[in-house]
Amino acid sequence: MKIQSISHEKGVTLVELLVALVIAAITLAGVYRVFISQTRSYAVQDQVVEVQQSVRSAMEIILRDLRMAGFDDDNPTSPYTVPTAITTVGSNTIAVNYEYYNRTLNQYERHEVTYAVNGSSQLTRTLNVTAAVLPVPNPTTEILLDNVGALTFTYGIDSNTDKIMDDQNGDGIINAADYVAAGAVGTATVVAIRVALTGGPNPTNVDVARIVSPRTLVSAVTLRNICLR
Repeated sequence: MKIQSISHEKGVTLVELLVALVIAAITLAGVYRVFISQTRSYAVQDQVVEVQQSVRSAMEIILRDLRMAGFDDDNPTSPYTVPTAITTVGSNTIAVNYEYYNRTLNQYERHEVTYAVNGSSQLTRTLNVTAAVLPVPNPTTEILLDNVGALTFTYGIDSNTDKIMDDQNGDGIINAADYVAAGAVGTATVVAIRVALTGGPNPTNVDVARIVSPRTLVSAVTLRNICLR
């Protein structure tokens, strides 16, 4: 008996293999480009959120100290008074004074807080404490924000001592247009301060720094401790 072996199976030709490899390479390249794009987008969004949160946190600290400007406990046991609420009135720097009770050391203190931007584009907060026992090395400087693009203070003034901010343009509305530059304060009493703070991304990441624009936050605060005197 004669047995014949008949095979109908076909193999893959070299051309078909090359075509399959090319298609796979194109697909992988597309997936890689999407992955890189998503990664960059995530990095940019993360940097945007970081910049916004950093600027907002620094602004909150500034406003907290400005609200305290001129605060005097008026307690007869306190050896300190605050005759001058604002000791430095500048366009890019400010120094405010207030009385503070340190519960840890159980003592009254007078705090002078100065805000400025140093040569490394960092927002600094310098605290100078007047007290019988200093709780920290005096003065102390901390960095609140890196990559600061601008820090600007403008002032709402009271020229007629009525404890109300002057309407500079006479339109009957107190708004941003009524704040004056530091050089125009003169002998008037400062009753409000407007702060504009601009922060940017880390410049070491060139791709992110090129895409993410600086963020500016503007806030105004009324100096209640001065207005209520």
